Amino acid sequence: MKILTLPLSLIGIGLVKIYQRTKTRHYSKCLHFPSCSNYALLALRKYSFFKAVWISVKRYRDCHPFSNRPYVDYP
Repeated sequence: MKILTLPLSLIGIGLVKIYQRTKTRHYSKCLHFPSCSNYALLALRKYSFFKAVWISVKRYRDCHPFSNRPYVDYP
């Protein structure tokens, strides 16, 4: 399954890197480590595209100061 979604993962990695280079300069420092965008990159490199998107969305959903998720977590 991962081989079949490799082109999508490469596109996703490219989009996240573009986001990191352009948008993140305008926002405050992320409280989580790794940041949500770095978490998405790790997930895209480790899992198939669809699973990576799913766990990245779940991570982003919990990305706020009142979250009970740990500050250090990896996909």
